[in-house]
Amino acid sequence: MRAAVSQSEGTIDRDGVELHYEVYGEGEHTILFIPPWSIVHSRIYKGQIPYFSDHFRVVTFDPRGNGKSGRPSTASDYNIDFMVEDALVILDETKTEKAIVFGLSLGGLYSALLASYFPERVEALIACGTVMPLVPAHAHKDRASYEAKRDDYQGWQKFNEQYWLDHYEDFCAFFMSRLFCEAHSTKQIEDGIAWSSSGDGEMLAMTYAAGSPVKYRIDESVYRRITCPSLWIHGLADEVTPPSMSEKGAELTKGELHLWPRVGHAPNARFPARVNMLVRDFLARKLGIHEPVRGRGTATAPSRKTHNRDKKILYLSSPIGLGHARRDLAISHELRKLHSGLRVDWLAQDPVTRFLDMNNERIHPGSCRLANESAHIEAESGEHDLNAFQAIRNMDEILIKNFMIFQEVLEQDKYDLVIADEAWDVDHYWHEHPDLKRTQIAWLTDFVGWVPMPGNGAYEAFLTEDYNAEMIGHVENNPRLRDRSIFVGNPADIIPHSFGKNLPRMRDWIPRHFDFCGYVLGRHPQEFGARDELRNRLGYRSDEKICIVTVGGSGVGANLIRRTIQAYPIVKWHLPELRMIVVTGPRLDPNRFDAPEGVELRSFVPDLDRHLAACDLALVQGGLTTAMELTAAGVPFLYFPLKNHFEQNFHVAHRLDQYNAGRRMQYDESSPEHIAEAMREELLSSKQFKPVEPDGAARAARMLSELL
Repeated sequence: MRAAVSQSEGTIDRDGVELHYEVYGEGEHTILFIPPWSIVHSRIYKGQIPYFSDHFRVVTFDPRGNGKSGRPSTASDYNIDFMVEDALVILDETKTEKAIVFGLSLGGLYSALLASYFPERVEALIACGTVMPLVPAHAHKDRASYEAKRDDYQGWQKFNEQYWLDHYEDFCAFFMSRLFCEAHSTKQIEDGIAWSSSGDGEMLAMTYAAGSPVKYRIDESVYRRITCPSLWIHGLADEVTPPSMSEKGAELTKGELHLWPRVGHAPNARFPARVNMLVRDFLARKLGIHEPVRGRGTATAPSRKTHNRDKKILYLSSPIGLGHARRDLAISHELRKLHSGLRVDWLAQDPVTRFLDMNNERIHPGSCRLANESAHIEAESGEHDLNAFQAIRNMDEILIKNFMIFQEVLEQDKYDLVIADEAWDVDHYWHEHPDLKRTQIAWLTDFVGWVPMPGNGAYEAFLTEDYNAEMIGHVENNPRLRDRSIFVGNPADIIPHSFGKNLPRMRDWIPRHFDFCGYVLGRHPQEFGARDELRNRLGYRSDEKICIVTVGGSGVGANLIRRTIQAYPIVKWHLPELRMIVVTGPRLDPNRFDAPEGVELRSFVPDLDRHLAACDLALVQGGLTTAMELTAAGVPFLYFPLKNHFEQNFHVAHRLDQYNAGRRMQYDESSPEHIAEAMREELLSSKQFKPVEPDGAARAARMLSELL
């Protein structure tokens, strides 16, 4: 799911070659993202488009030869002259008189030529890993090597015309591995390979045979003519274009140069937060555009000696399941007991914002700009199936946009503490760039460690190991970045797994880096009073058996709801006193389901935890919060972990086993008849659960309070 949707798009017929463009956002100023070499298309800028389109009008287009643009069959049609004029045509078609131009690699060359030959059309030039013909290329990309015929091609020898024609896919896999030469770049490499798949070796060879430009010659005077502000970004580990190319460009244009160690060819894709911040601040300094509002939030951690004002917390609560919101609200209530006058601002998304509204909490206005993670998770799901690990990986575009919004919030106001409950974007990008940290941060999570699903093969095992290694490196190399790490649970809740080959065991590593607060419930069932009185208050009769079906805050559970509804008449025949209440959640319309008499459908139940404590049986998905609420209440339940959902199948299932709670069901093996039989057995069960501590929220609050 994309983090930004284009407001308009179109295709221009340019002398028989179609050029596809898209326009995002609104604003007085326009940024034109010029595509690089035709091996990729405009999605290479996906880390920039969603954020900048909040503040600027953004125009992108696919290069001839890739994406949704046409594929000329003549080499001369890929000449630099055509590439520069393609950009001009796009500016004209989108009625853009003047633009900030941003170009990666060859796009940097096209941008520079545009700024030199058409200065009235360019406000500023941003070149990233640029090609600069006035400086020698890397030796491994020389013309002789490109034209050589070999029996075997290894490494950069694959940068070769014949190899492109015969082994295009393998070349693309190699090239992307060198384009993103940084460690832990698996997602960017995968993206690059996918983008290259709409091209072919013949097209790529034509781009190399296109010849030198005729209209737009390239010499030092061309660069010296550039008078607009220019920003040159280059990775010192770039294997595609040498950093000396950007150095020369900055020298000739008197531009601003940034050389980054241990960074490869595409910093905008591999380190989008760093590039976005740099570009934003550059435009603010040079053009006065989108000047950041610098509040007191630019300070580092607040002084412990400051006592003359009320404390302020920015709370980030993951929208992937409403359980985070319930526990976070409980923690915030406990914190307010410890700090009178404490102000809590929530940077959150739907459906969390609806829940917080109902509880009269203060929602930060920046929340309305966040891209919705819950909707993305739903889009990634199938029939009771969600590969949670891959869904998080595919959410990278959403995460970078949301991180940029978070960063702006901290620049505009001073907070004493950020509490991040599984806010993956903040934790990742602050660890990637510790200098971006603006205040103290406490990290909360109820699981640590990505786990491959056994049926998903060796590649997923490799990926999860790589992600775990990156996380371990982040924490160990920046031990003070998290001012507190809190595991929502106990040491016994850690699964007895390794993080991967040559990586530590989870039960050894996690206790060295986390404190344990015990499990945190929104409210412990013992607060609800006697069970008979609770049932009476909720309108449940003593002579009926109440079964509640709830599948969380996303729309993934629709098929499970249908099966449980089908099971109801079977159980009802044996237990006439059975009454079923199906809570569809905020993202499923109850009218989608056909329910027999005796089944009630509700989209939202504000005090669901009380109803769960009062019922006789529950059927749930595999989410931790609802399962632990039932465990604390001692209510029998069936739970159906989503297929391919590593957290539900490993972390949650292990924890429930520790509490002797719940009956695990396999969705694929659970016909309505099978579900009905399991419901009957559980209603007759006398299994005792291990008690759940009632003070988890208070313990977490005391840990957090030490930071205030």
